[in-house]
Amino acid sequence: MNAVANSKQTFIVAALGFIAIGLMAVIFYSPVWWVSLTAPNYPEEAFPDGVRIHFHMNGVFNGCEKVNKAEIQEDIALDCVHEMDTINHYVGMYPIAAGGPIERGLGQFLMVFMGIMLVGFICVRPKLRMTIMGVGFAALLIWMYLTIYGKDGFNLQSAGYVEAMLTSMDQEAGSSQEESEPEIVIGGIVGVLKKSLEDSGVVVDLPSDKKEAEKAEDLSEKAYMINQLKITYEKDLEYGRVSEPWNGSTFQVMTWHYGKSLGRYFNNQEEIVPMVANLKIALHVVFAGMAGAMLLLLFGARKNGGILYWLLVLVPMALPVFFVIDYAAWLWWYGHTLNAMGAFAVKPFMPTVFGDGKVAQFATHSYPYIGFFIMLVLSPVLAVAALIRKKQFKDAQ
Repeated sequence: MNAVANSKQTFIVAALGFIAIGLMAVIFYSPVWWVSLTAPNYPEEAFPDGVRIHFHMNGVFNGCEKVNKAEIQEDIALDCVHEMDTINHYVGMYPIAAGGPIERGLGQFLMVFMGIMLVGFICVRPKLRMTIMGVGFAALLIWMYLTIYGKDGFNLQSAGYVEAMLTSMDQEAGSSQEESEPEIVIGGIVGVLKKSLEDSGVVVDLPSDKKEAEKAEDLSEKAYMINQLKITYEKDLEYGRVSEPWNGSTFQVMTWHYGKSLGRYFNNQEEIVPMVANLKIALHVVFAGMAGAMLLLLFGARKNGGILYWLLVLVPMALPVFFVIDYAAWLWWYGHTLNAMGAFAVKPFMPTVFGDGKVAQFATHSYPYIGFFIMLVLSPVLAVAALIRKKQFKDAQ
């Protein structure tokens, strides 16, 4: 085979591969799918997009925007994740935060995992490929272990995931918001004097105010949100709802948050406790499964060609298919795992995966969004890279 042609093919595959890795990074930070509920009691003037939510790789976020009209004054946008949870619970559906806990919690690792696979696919020299993938997988495994099981490992989670967990519990996400604790009201002579001075235009800084301001400044946005979750956890510990002190591992926070989400509207511990236990088992299984997959792919990296080598590109290429399957499976779970404590008894149903549907008086809308369209660009980019690499190997023979 001509060396110039071989080098050109290697360069093209590498370029396409790194473009794909860049696209995957954009996908992780983009909304992938959106769902909206519309009904007569949610007029278009106040809810132009209905009650709308956005699905990301690491959480579910508010899709409603602040409405600025002469007849409508909103300081902040309506929390439509909470609004949809409220609507859904009437028919016995669990909160949105109860779905896909592992996918959301391990989403950052899965994306990096596929990124390492693509770097391995780009490399045509087996020994170098094994070295690159071995170092990458080892670093990823250490990162995963420290995040999932390590003390304060939750700090290593993405800020978006932390925010989604916090807001799903109706707590403010961000240090720019007020604390969720009650406001301290100063009464008596001191309170009257303080109010009198402020009415006169004099700024009064109390020592307690200064202390709280300094505390907020010392925390980053993500650290502030984690601290809010810790405060809630320690309240549960105080009331005996949890038994272990806070250690800040993702395993602890995720399983606690999952149980709290399940019991938000339907506090039936006979159902919730086994579901939380299943999540704990699933976390261990997925961690071990990913470690096993790394070893298998390393074994396959010993040579060019073979099914294990081609999996390095086929798995990321199939990302949109995997997303739709997982999304549809969880919608099925929502519609077929209805709690008997719901206000209305309905038969199990399949929510709309794609398009428009109808549930009671609500019209449902479910469509792909920015991240999914980028996935659809990712797939043909990798398909072209795979075809060029296949021709390169064929010519070399």
